Amino acid sequence: MRIIISPAKKMNIDNDIIFYKNLPKFIDDTSFILDYLKKLDYESLYKIWNCSEKIATENFEIIKSMNLKNNLTPAILAYNGMQYKYMSPSVFDTSSFEYIQSHLRIISGFYGILRPFDGVTPYRLEMQAKTTPSLYDFWGDKLAKEIFSETDLIINLASKEYSKCIYNHLNSNVKFISCVFGELKDSKIVEKGTKVKMARGEMVRFMADNNIISVDGIKKFNRLNYKYNEDLSSETTYVFIEGK
Repeated sequence: MRIIISPAKKMNIDNDIIFYKNLPKFIDDTSFILDYLKKLDYESLYKIWNCSEKIATENFEIIKSMNLKNNLTPAILAYNGMQYKYMSPSVFDTSSFEYIQSHLRIISGFYGILRPFDGVTPYRLEMQAKTTPSLYDFWGDKLAKEIFSETDLIINLASKEYSKCIYNHLNSNVKFISCVFGELKDSKIVEKGTKVKMARGEMVRFMADNNIISVDGIKKFNRLNYKYNEDLSSETTYVFIEGK
């Protein structure tokens, strides 16, 4: 079983708690992307990043001096988004770290696929960024093939922008289960962005805390007032409803 999650835009350097173990598997591809970015001028990068001028200026300077092999942070501690805050990997015990190293994979537009203890440096590059070629075309089915070589069961806790890198290349030998977190309004499932990110982080933590290795174990998730709803779920989509 592999759990896939998205990265976060905000990143930090944190190599005080634990050290990274390896360089990312697709570091050569990342080097190619970095070389491409370094050749672009500020205006081109500004359009790719689609952010404020302040953030673009900061990242333009980062790109100039970026080194993919120095001062690295384990990927699981490098991202600082809502999902990662609720996952709280900084307080994991040894068994939880071992669990996520075996089962968790982060899909990244810059790095491809990351294991939790792969060393990374802060970057800004979303999978849907308007590069030439697009990152979807650049990575093709490489990321999906890598995941499929490890498992035939994928638990999807990633956003659509990232999960489709895997989902679009599914074959009949792989089971792909997406988790939906929402609330019922007028008999419809309503998902709210921030709450979904919180729940995804809590789900990873729940799975690590309880060493979940089967799909039935996922259904026991009950944090943040969510509960599995069998009537709304299917073989490929597990629905968790808040407050029910």
